[in-house]
Amino acid sequence: MGSFKDDREEVLQAWYMDDSDEDQRLPHHRDPKEFVSLDQLAKLGVLSWRLDADNYETDEELKKIREARGYSYMDFCEVCPEKLPNYEEKIKNFFEEHLHTDEEIRYCVAGSGYFDVRDQNDSWIRVWLKKGGMIVLPAGIYHRFTLDSNNYIKAMRLFVGDPVWTPFNRPHDNLPARKEYLEAFGQKEAANHAVDAAA
Repeated sequence: MGSFKDDREEVLQAWYMDDSDEDQRLPHHRDPKEFVSLDQLAKLGVLSWRLDADNYETDEELKKIREARGYSYMDFCEVCPEKLPNYEEKIKNFFEEHLHTDEEIRYCVAGSGYFDVRDQNDSWIRVWLKKGGMIVLPAGIYHRFTLDSNNYIKAMRLFVGDPVWTPFNRPHDNLPARKEYLEAFGQKEAANHAVDAAA
């Protein structure tokens, strides 16, 4: 079983970020690199799938996920200098640390980009989402988004009911969504460290 390869890893990779203020679109690996498994992301409430991005219109698996999770709304967002009005300003806004009161669901159908999320100890984990990867960030998690050095992503946005895209920039610890997030996913830091030390 040790050789089992999670095929999601071809379209989603995660690692702890360094503290440098170089261009946000660079990978920002620590030295030495510290990768984060998709199981570790799940412990933060971050869910992921690998889907067939060339056939998203007819993909039965996507349909099942949407039905099971109630994602009735769908649209597409293209982020690149040519397609996004006020590109520079938008990219800065996306990279401001914020949370939402609902899940953020993004399915990359072309290009790639980085979703940065905070772990239980407030360290940044960079999640690289590539074509075919779908990610769900839970309501209440502090996060931010940037393109990588390819400067292009086309993502499907899914939502339960009418979409609300309001970002609440940090700090917004008083919001019920934040408190609920911490109750669900914020208590595990001591246990995780013991596991890491033993690994």
